[in-house]
Amino acid sequence: MKKVLVIAAVMALAAAAYAAWNYEGKWGDFGTGNGQFNGPAGIDAAAGGNIYVADVFNNRVQYFTKNGSFLGKWGKKGSGNGEFEQPFGVVFARNGNVYVTDYGNDRVQYFTKNGSFLGKWGKKGSGNGEFDGLGGSAFASTGEIYVCDLGNNRMQYFTSTGSFLRKWGSDGTGPGQFNGPAYCAVASNGNVYVTDYYNHRVQYFTKNGSFLGQWGKEGSGNGEFVRADGIGIGSGGRVFVADEGNDRIQYFTLAGSFLGKWGKEGSGNGEFMELEDVFVSRTGARVYVSDMRNHRVQYFNRDAPAVFPESLGKVKALFR
Repeated sequence: MKKVLVIAAVMALAAAAYAAWNYEGKWGDFGTGNGQFNGPAGIDAAAGGNIYVADVFNNRVQYFTKNGSFLGKWGKKGSGNGEFEQPFGVVFARNGNVYVTDYGNDRVQYFTKNGSFLGKWGKKGSGNGEFDGLGGSAFASTGEIYVCDLGNNRMQYFTSTGSFLRKWGSDGTGPGQFNGPAYCAVASNGNVYVTDYYNHRVQYFTKNGSFLGQWGKEGSGNGEFVRADGIGIGSGGRVFVADEGNDRIQYFTLAGSFLGKWGKEGSGNGEFMELEDVFVSRTGARVYVSDMRNHRVQYFNRDAPAVFPESLGKVKALFR
């Protein structure tokens, strides 16, 4: 009996250690000046660590050092090259270019890391390479870009210059169907994870769109969502999801097992008001969150070093 209690205690401590994410810092407030936001949404980082944020209602992209010092910006309201109508997603390709999903203009635009226009594709419609409002996007390690085609309830993916490759999904609640695919992320094994906003769940697929699994339902319990929004995957294979309606981050294994959560409604440190997207640093040690209605970015760090749940078998073995 004593052995069982010791094992249980060690397991509880290990799980708690993994679950501890701490507020580290923030930047931004409401406005149009440098470093201010009017609805920050998509967030990603360059290979060197600079953070890029889609500033939705200011119709621009801003970028910062990893701790939030302002570096630059580009964009204004419009439909010309380098102009935006509510840019929601921003993502980096391995070639160093920045891709922005231009929601209101139904297109993807891409730029150098300093914002020089390089190209674009897309228009309003339901054909291949057409969109009806775009959410986020993500890159595979092999160079393809996956795009959330919100209004058409499907995923499309393309070459890095916009040549159409494939699509999947339709309107509905079944496996592989969507009711507002919001953001996506690609795991190291190539599988594609998509937040299904109004179906309150996460679905994941092979790189070609074959359904693999799902988790989540509407609610406020562990593993439940009120509008699943942004998503990020860390180097250790942890899936972080912005649970917008519950004003919190939840995180999971790649198969959807619940691991932990943090956050609540508010404007204090570590609190959120309709958080939008989440980015996990390359090392997995820091998580950035775009806190949309508080018009800021917050970032968090993990208590070092954690014992992951899959390591608990080794802990048990010590007591045999």
